[in-house]
Formats: sequence, structure tokens, C-alpha cells
Amino acid sequence: MTLNTQPGSKSPLRRRASTPLPRVPGAAPRAQLGHPQLGQSSSEPAARAAAPRGSWSSESSASSSCWEHRVVLLGDPGVGKTSLANAFAGIQERDLLEQHGEAAYERTLLVDGEETTLLVLDTWEPERRGEESWRRSQCLQVGNAYVIVYSITDRSSFESASELRIHLRRARQAEDIPIILVGNKSDLVRCREVSIEEGRACAVVFDCKFIETSAALQHNVDELFEGVVRQLRLRREGKESASSHRRKESLTKRARRFLDRMVALKARSKSCHDLSVL
Repeated sequence: MTLNTQPGSKSPLRRRASTPLPRVPGAAPRAQLGHPQLGQSSSEPAARAAAPRGSWSSESSASSSCWEHRVVLLGDPGVGKTSLANAFAGIQERDLLEQHGEAAYERTLLVDGEETTLLVLDTWEPERRGEESWRRSQCLQVGNAYVIVYSITDRSSFESASELRIHLRRARQAEDIPIILVGNKSDLVRCREVSIEEGRACAVVFDCKFIETSAALQHNVDELFEGVVRQLRLRREGKESASSHRRKESLTKRARRFLDRMVALKARSKSCHDLSVL
């Protein structure tokens, strides 16, 4: 699948050690995890240092661009979340042993002539029977964007992805956050259990974007994360436009806006795979 993207250069990666999740206001306290705090990379001297753990929240200050774009990977074990994160980070298979335990990856992307820093969090835990995971609830609160991953070779992971979208909607129902449904392992054609059409249909129903990737072949991985950047920018620009044009509308304008929304809803099924538009 080819998406509307423009290739751009990328700055050196800053790799992070296993990272504690940001504290969400009102969340129950948790015992000390013992993970090291995020630090500043020597490969990018101009980068900002990490904010203190207690100051992190799902509503980061707009002035701190480093923590403005946290991307959380969700999905069942074995669907390739860590492989996607490694591909994003540029970590080769021979380096995986040295990077064992790493859960956060920061990288600055140049997309459409503008630099944006993404912090990709691979911290999602499988649900344990009879136990509500603190980390799972935190994951659903701290992201500025979400990537829900399933394997095209595992239908149960596809069904789990649908359930995750429902949980995410409940947790962040008042917020307009980018959500991208990703069918990974697209290179395993003979083992496919979920068709592209099913993935697109699911994205339309749950009002999110869709793309198929192969972390093993690094197919569509760049397109995925560049699409995340574009989705974040589109929402930022939409909020800025709405605030600058906030005024009393006439009945005619309201009716026209309603019709525009209906047309957009009809066209959504045609654009769910285009990560460059809302």
C-alpha cells in the first residue's frame, strides 16, 4: 500500500532505557519501579532534558515539544509492537541483545519540511485475570497518539485490537487523539487470516486510520510514524483554526456545517488508509 508521504531526512536517534510511564493525575500511587529516569542524549546536544517524572501528564505543556508527542503502542503479545519500535529506532537484529529491556524510543523526524520529535512507548502489558494492571490504565492516559497493532496472521489479535479501541474510547472519550490501526506482518502472505478489507472496515467503524506494515522488511514503517506526525499536526491546526474563528454562527452556517460533516462521514471509508488527512 502506498500512502501520501514525502521522504525526509532524520536526525540521530536517542535511545532510552526502560522508562517509567508519566504520572496521571488522580491515579493510585505505585511502588518505586527502580527504572532509571530519562536523560539527555549526547548525540543531540540541542535536545531538551527529560522533565521530572512527577510533572508528566497527558496534558503536557505546549512549550515542551519533546514531551508533546508521546506515541503508545497497544496490542496483544507477539503481534510485533517491539519490532515496529526497533524499526522506528533503527535498531538492527544484531543489536537486539544489547537493547534488551528498552521500552522507550525517541527520534526526531523531518516531515513535510518540519521537524517533530516522537517518543514511542512500548510498555503495554497483557491483561492478567483478576488483576487490574496499573501500567495498562496508565498507557491509556498518557499518549498523545496511539498505534493499535494486530498480526494479519492471527485473527484473535485482530479481535483484541477492536476491544482495545473500545477501551481507549472510554478512557479518552472527550479527546480527539490520533489512533492508527496497524496490521503487521504483511510479508507473511500465505499465513494471512485477516484481509486488508477487514482491517479497513474496522478502521471505518472505529473512526481511526489504517495501514499494513511489515516490521521484518521495514515496509511502511516510516510511512506509519510519518503519518502519526501528520495526524498530530492536523489536529493541532484544527484546534488553532477553531479558536481563532470562534463566533456566533447563523442558522444557515450551522446547517451547512452539519451537511459537511455528513459528507465527510461518507468519505471516511475512502480515506481511512490515507494518513495525511483527517
